[in-house]
Amino acid sequence: MNTYGYVRVSTKEQNEDRQIIAMRQFGVESRNIILDKQSGKDFDRPGYQRLVRKLKTGDTLVIKSIDRLGRNYDEILEQWRLLTKVKQVAIVVLDMPLLDTCRGRDLTGVLIADIVLQLLSYVAQTEREFNRQRQAEGIAAAKAKGVRFGRRRKDRGEAYEGVMAAWRRGELSGRAAAKRLGVAHGTFQRWCKE
Repeated sequence: MNTYGYVRVSTKEQNEDRQIIAMRQFGVESRNIILDKQSGKDFDRPGYQRLVRKLKTGDTLVIKSIDRLGRNYDEILEQWRLLTKVKQVAIVVLDMPLLDTCRGRDLTGVLIADIVLQLLSYVAQTEREFNRQRQAEGIAAAKAKGVRFGRRRKDRGEAYEGVMAAWRRGELSGRAAAKRLGVAHGTFQRWCKE
C-alpha cells in the first residue's frame, strides 16, 4: 500500500511549494508526489492520468484541497467514485478532514463524506464560473476605457503607401510587397483586407 500526493496549479507561473510542503508534512515521499501545472477544468492532465494508472487497491491519495483535484462538479464526483469505489483507494483532503475516507468508513462516515464532497465540488465549479464572469467583466470594462488587448500593431513604416499603391496597380506581387515592407506575407494580406 502506497501513499501518493497530487499537486496541481493552474499555470506554469503559479507556485506549488505550499502544496508540496503539506504533502511532505503528511509523510508523502517526494517520489510519490505527482504535479500538474494545468487548469482544473477537466481531468485530461498528464500527471493525473499517470497517477490514476499507478493507484492500486489499498493505496492512499492525498490532496491539499478538493479544488486541487478539479473544478468541474460532475467530473469531481465521477473521479471520486472511480477512486474510492472502483479502485478502492482512500482519499485524504488535508484542508477538509470530513472528506478523509481513511477514517469513518461506517455508513454515517461515508454519508457525511459524500454530502461534504458534493457541496465542495459545487463550490469549486461555481468559483470557476464566477472567475470566468469576473474576467469577462474586467475585459469589457478595460475595453470600454480604451485598453487594447493582444499584440501591438506592427508599424507599417514610411514605404507602406507607395508599396500598397504599386501592389494595387499590379506592379508587385503580394509576397514581393511583404518582403519590401519587411513583414510576413500573412501580415501583408491582413493589411490588404483592412
